[in-house]
Amino acid sequence: MKCNYITIEREYGSGGTEIARRVAQECGINCYGPEILEAVSEKYGIPVDRIQHYEETVRGSFLYTVFVMSQVRAGDDNMLPEEGHIFLAEQQEIERLAGNGPAVFLGHCAAQALKKYPGVVKVFIRAGAEEKKRRITEEYGIPERDAESIRKRFDNKRSKYFYANTTKKWDDVKNYDIVLDSSGLGIDGCVAALRGVLGR
Repeated sequence: MKCNYITIEREYGSGGTEIARRVAQECGINCYGPEILEAVSEKYGIPVDRIQHYEETVRGSFLYTVFVMSQVRAGDDNMLPEEGHIFLAEQQEIERLAGNGPAVFLGHCAAQALKKYPGVVKVFIRAGAEEKKRRITEEYGIPERDAESIRKRFDNKRSKYFYANTTKKWDDVKNYDIVLDSSGLGIDGCVAALRGVLGR
């Protein structure tokens, strides 16, 4: 199978964003992460920080998730809560960006948006606790006393958002084609592995 798109979900502190950007740069393709939010923000006149708030506070109950997914599948978005509209707008933007050609997509349940597209490889990037703590403090500039609470906050946000919009567990390896450990492989090793997947 020819790989056209790589979608990446990642633990906070795993270096997933750097890996995604480097893979895209070295392969000469686009990488979309915050750009998805920025496009939705511009199109609908909703500030990026408000969209991020919706993502962070999305309901995680099974009944809410079933309701949202049923409305989306039925094509009836009139009954969706506002965060449901945001998710739908993000998914539509991901599909639009995919029309530009091969790309790396970072977060935002991109694999869900591209599930009918050929050549999508779903990737999860993790790392050991000590490596994540080191990266969060040294590279992200977060004080050591706050590192663990911030890591948990971001991972919890990603997990809830993923479940609410896919009915799947964010860190379940069965949801992915490839799981990379940046502690063992290093950033360079992860980049090399994904370049190989893209055949570039």
